[in-house]
Order: sequence, then C-alpha cells, then structure tokens
Amino acid sequence: MDFERARYNMVEQQIRPWNILDKTVLGLLFEAKREEYVPAAYRELALADIEIPLGFGEAMLPPKLEAKILQAVRLRKSDRVLEIGSGSGYMTTLLASHGQHVYSVEIVPELSAMAEKNLKAHHVGNVTLEVGDGSKGWGSHGPYDVIVLTGSTPVLPEEFQRELHFGGRLFAVVGEDPVMKATLITRIGKDSWHTEDLFETRVQPLKNAARAQKFEF
Repeated sequence: MDFERARYNMVEQQIRPWNILDKTVLGLLFEAKREEYVPAAYRELALADIEIPLGFGEAMLPPKLEAKILQAVRLRKSDRVLEIGSGSGYMTTLLASHGQHVYSVEIVPELSAMAEKNLKAHHVGNVTLEVGDGSKGWGSHGPYDVIVLTGSTPVLPEEFQRELHFGGRLFAVVGEDPVMKATLITRIGKDSWHTEDLFETRVQPLKNAARAQKFEF
C-alpha cells in the first residue's frame, strides 16, 4: 500500500474539508506515521475516516477528530499537557510534538504498554505514561496548560477545570449517545471559565466516566 499517497488523501479529503487549516497541525499529520501506531490487522485502514479498534473495548479516534482536537487546543512549546486515554500512543505523539511535556493516563495496562512501545520506537521522550483511572481528573502533575480527554464523558467532572492553569484549555466530548458535543473550556480566572461548544460528534465513553445523578421518586 502507498501510505504516503493515502496520507495525502487523508489530509486533503478528510482533514481540510472539516475546516482544519492550521499549517502546523497539517504538517504534523504528514510527519506522524499513523499506520505505525495501529494493530497490524488494521494497518491498511490506518488513514481511513474510521475508528480503529485497539482491543479491550477501546478504539483510536478518526484522524479528522484528532486533527480537530489539535487545532482547538492551540498547543504551544511551553505547554504541559494531560491526556486521559493513551490508547496506542498516536495522539500522545501528536501532543508531545508541540508541547513541552505530556502526562498520559491509561486505565488499561495492556494499552499503556502498547503506547510505551510505540513511543519508544518513534523516539518520543517528553512523555510520562501512567496506568490508572483518570476519568474524574488527574491532579498528580497539575496544573496543566492543556487537558485532552480522548473518550467522552456524560458529565464533565469539575476537577478537570480546576486542574487547568489560568489560560489553560480543556478539550472534552460531553454528553451521551445520541447527543454529544465537543467542548473547549478555557480557564479565565480563579473561579471562572469560558465554555465553547465546537461541534457534535460521537465518541466512545471513558471507562468509569462520570454520569449525571438520577433521582428516583
């Protein structure tokens, strides 16, 4: 398979039409070899507009959603980043390419091991991988400049917002099927945040994701 041709088609036919025009983001998608982060059985589908199964009930996000996240959080070289859900390590690599350091938390040990193997193979050193449940927040290394949740959450725990530096950005897909919204939250003060609904989408929920309290009468 001609992956370079497929990569070009991915950017021109999937990414750009979704209003992803940031030259830094587009350049990174050309550089990062997505096919080297997927399970061997799905290698030829690595650049297709689909989720790629990783096992353990988890999947890689479609390429255009990964690109949309990168464009939304506006990464800077000085940013300390928290990623919830390491997966195969591909999104981790994208974040690490333009951030100072990424702390990536994965609840499935086998996937964390997969991410570690892939990051080492691609000489990505500015990442700390940890195994644990980050669905309600992960303050160990906070506050952070950028937080990215790679799975959805019916309710966004306030802890994530409070783990941001002032000016920090949080990307999360919030809601339950069939209504989920990609949301960007920016901390603008001690107890104030700006929330922007970006677009509607559907993403698998994080394991143990917070849910709204339901009252029974």
